[in-house]
Amino acid sequence: MTQNLAPKLFAYTDGACSGNPGPGGWGALLIARDGDRVLKERELSGGEADTTNNRMELMAAISALESLSRASEITVVTDSAYVKNGVTGWIHGWKRNGWRTADKKPVKNVELWQRLDEAQARHKVEWRWIKGHAGHEENERADALARAGMAPFKPAKAAP
Repeated sequence: MTQNLAPKLFAYTDGACSGNPGPGGWGALLIARDGDRVLKERELSGGEADTTNNRMELMAAISALESLSRASEITVVTDSAYVKNGVTGWIHGWKRNGWRTADKKPVKNVELWQRLDEAQARHKVEWRWIKGHAGHEENERADALARAGMAPFKPAKAAP
């Protein structure tokens, strides 16, 4: 009897900002794998004219999850401790406290945290943190997508 195992799905996400706040971009690389074999890849990116790095990190994860047309089992790999710690830990207290922090202040980027919470609720998500800019091929590709997403929003450099 052979098992028909579904491919493993991964999303590598990253955000970038030129100035903080400033022009920013996000990128997500989605990969379906069967063991070491890549079955399918999809690249996503976007940006905003005036944003922060944390907002772009959140948008990368949100966009990856929202891009999935059906409920999926997925591993989201991020180099953002803010996203990983927020979505696996802090968010539970924030929701209990009416989207307020432990010291009763409003949660920063609340609309994005709520959107991420809703996006992940449709899926079975495993969150992994990796060190950024450490030569991890898929993370470097997500970083390049984030920088490409930011490019249209960066002011043109003056000619010499």
